[in-house]
Amino acid sequence: MTLLSARLRAAGIAALVAVGSVVLLSACVPGGAPGVAPSDGTPQASSTAGPGPAQIDPDDVTCENLLSPDTVETFGSTGWTVREDPFVILDLELPKGIACTWGDFSSPTNDDLILFGWSPISEADASAAEAALEGEGWLRKDDPRGTMITEDPSSALRLDDQGYGMTYLFRNGWVEVSDTRQGLDLIDLG
Repeated sequence: MTLLSARLRAAGIAALVAVGSVVLLSACVPGGAPGVAPSDGTPQASSTAGPGPAQIDPDDVTCENLLSPDTVETFGSTGWTVREDPFVILDLELPKGIACTWGDFSSPTNDDLILFGWSPISEADASAAEAALEGEGWLRKDDPRGTMITEDPSSALRLDDQGYGMTYLFRNGWVEVSDTRQGLDLIDLG
């Protein structure tokens, strides 16, 4: 896969998830989605808790247990289903990872989708992926949980209420992704 086709693929994924996440996260759960930071920026649930990468068996991670049971139940109650895909960062496929797209796949517009993903990653691959994303114009931000690499807001297809688009969170030994930075707060392997 060429860098251009990988970039187009990433843009396509972001385009597919553009509208659905905001609608679901604000409308389906009273008071907002579980674990998503309210507009004042105070997190409702910490993503720093939970097992480290050595305690997570990648073969045990599924689209259904990547998120909290409440989140999966909320998605299911709206009629959403999940599609599992390989975890890819630009042209790097992480074979032990999982990318999960939740949404209404019967919708003719396919604009009602949300992306979540998780994968173990070596330090070398993490450094290379971070550099490659930054080379494509993505922005780096250090976070207490790890290193966030997020789309430049001026080119993102959708933004959360804090102004962040698709975001990768590189932690010690693994990486997470969501179509928005706030979506990362819904990943719960603990």
